[in-house]
Parts: sequence; structure tokens; C-alpha cells
Amino acid sequence: MVIEMLADQGLESKLTDRYQTTVPEGVRKALKLGKRDRIHYTIRSSGEVVLTKASSSAADPVLGDFLSFLAKDMSQHPEKLQAVNAGLVERIKSLVEGVEFDLDEPLSDDDE
Repeated sequence: MVIEMLADQGLESKLTDRYQTTVPEGVRKALKLGKRDRIHYTIRSSGEVVLTKASSSAADPVLGDFLSFLAKDMSQHPEKLQAVNAGLVERIKSLVEGVEFDLDEPLSDDDE
């Protein structure tokens, strides 16, 4: 909801002489940032920079490289993007129906 309200706002901050800045309140709310949280920067080939909240766990370099590859490929070849088949969406919904999960909870190493 916060993201929808802020989607069209232009937010700015100023760099200090030491290249530091304060993250605007709207960005902190949209990314659910707290004190001492880390910010991840993704630089796209178009020059656009995307800020996301960095994962608290150690990043997997292979996964990071793969996701960067996907992001680059999608930006270079948007004509190849396709909508997800409605049948697949329904199948996925049926598989997770009634299953409670928290997308922000870190994955466990346990085999439970």
C-alpha cells in the first residue's frame, strides 16, 4: 500500500562532501528499512539504479550473478517476456492453499 501511494512521487536526497546521504522517509517506508539495515543497489544497463533492502543472510554469489543475468536479458529483450499461463497460476495456488508462510522469514537449514 505504501509503495502504491509513493509510486509517482519524486523523492530526492543530497550528497554530503563525504558522499553520504539520508534515505528519504518515503523510500525507508516502501523498503521497510530500519536502522542499521543494508541497502542493495542494482545498476541496470539503461543507467537506472534500483534500491532494494539487502538480505540479512550472506548473499549467494551464484544466485546473484544469475539474477543479474536475468535482469540484463529482460531489459535487453523485453519482447521475449511472456505472461505466466493462468493454468500454471491456478496449479501453484492449489499447491500452497492453506499453507502459512512468511516471505520475509529466512530459510532454515533444517530438514524439517
